[in-house]
Amino acid sequence: MEALIPPKASSRYGHASLRSRGRRVAVIDDVEALLEEIGFDPETSVLTYRQAEVLALRERDVSQADIADALGTSRANVSSIESSARENVSKARETVAFAEALRAPVRVRVPAGTDLYDVPQMVYDACDEAGVKVDHTAPDLMKIVSDAAGSAVTGRQVSTPLIVGVTSAGIVRVRHQD
Repeated sequence: MEALIPPKASSRYGHASLRSRGRRVAVIDDVEALLEEIGFDPETSVLTYRQAEVLALRERDVSQADIADALGTSRANVSSIESSARENVSKARETVAFAEALRAPVRVRVPAGTDLYDVPQMVYDACDEAGVKVDHTAPDLMKIVSDAAGSAVTGRQVSTPLIVGVTSAGIVRVRHQD
């Protein structure tokens, strides 16, 4: 069985084909060029080069099996690489949110049991006191908090304590207070 091997050269449109047994399996962007274009640097990233490569292909709807063939590995290994990459991205996002929360001049503690409809006024009051402008209507702010809180908000009820931070630029960040 012939393995899927990405070609060295790409077409004039920047696409390369993966071929198996002489037929086109998938069309992918030249991943190496893409990673270079967007400035991926494995020395400064939380992702390895292989993790970035797999995520780039998966974001282009290339199957794990096709990626495995192209990289000369198993689908299970590609799945593991993708899972690790997504976990690393999630941890990086959490780290950024934590750092922003530390710097935010406004931090509002929202206790469990609080009605979601009361949260915007709590945030507006704290922002007024700190001289920070938050550029969201009450419904928008409720949606931001609810979406970011996930399972910490059930219906209109905050079920897990939250910290709502607002940066000096008015960006709202929500963290679970676990």
